[in-house]
Amino acid sequence: MAKVMKDTPLVDITLRKFERPSNEDIDTLVRKFCISIGLLQPGDSRDIVVDILKLLLEAKRSKKFYSSAEIESVLKQENAKGAAGSNVRRQLLRLEKIGLVEKTNDGYRLREFLELSTIINEHVKQFVIEPTLKRIIEYAEEIDRKI
Repeated sequence: MAKVMKDTPLVDITLRKFERPSNEDIDTLVRKFCISIGLLQPGDSRDIVVDILKLLLEAKRSKKFYSSAEIESVLKQENAKGAAGSNVRRQLLRLEKIGLVEKTNDGYRLREFLELSTIINEHVKQFVIEPTLKRIIEYAEEIDRKI
């Protein structure tokens, strides 16, 4: 029986490079980080993912877990646009899928309360980016053999 190939990627990551960070406020830094890893599009006005990530980054210091309902409540108190429960859960799932956030029995937290740079180096780079680049190279080599 013939193998059926699907055009559905196993992993999807977008990388964008900005200028080096300077004296920008935390909101701008987190926003550019989210744009850099494809969680936001440049010029996107719907940036609830930035608010969620920032909240979880702040919670890391005190090792606090949040449920999705608590995140929704905090963001609504801060008058964040897009803080509906369904949107908060969808953004948490996206953060979880890329490996920045994890859900435990206690709630959501930044992965193992690690530093963001550590998460990128030890998880995203090693388990998402490098295998993806390796597969792209396999496709390139196969193309080269067939041409």
